[in-house]
Amino acid sequence: MVLTIDLAVLLAIIIFLLWRRRPLARTRLNTGMTMAVVLVFGVIIAPTAFGHEIVDAVSEVSQGISNVSTSP
Repeated sequence: MVLTIDLAVLLAIIIFLLWRRRPLARTRLNTGMTMAVVLVFGVIIAPTAFGHEIVDAVSEVSQGISNVSTSP
């Protein structure tokens, strides 16, 4: 039996565990590491179908917010 794990899933688990930590215990190095992991996660997930769905959903929400703020 061969067990494989997707790199995006592994990074999502790491991000979840890093964000569950108490914010008072973080150093600048730890914060930078978290930002780097999130950036790599975003780059990995962006070209996938799931990434395109996220981009579409965020763009719809931002357009809705901008339409609400400009309407009288």
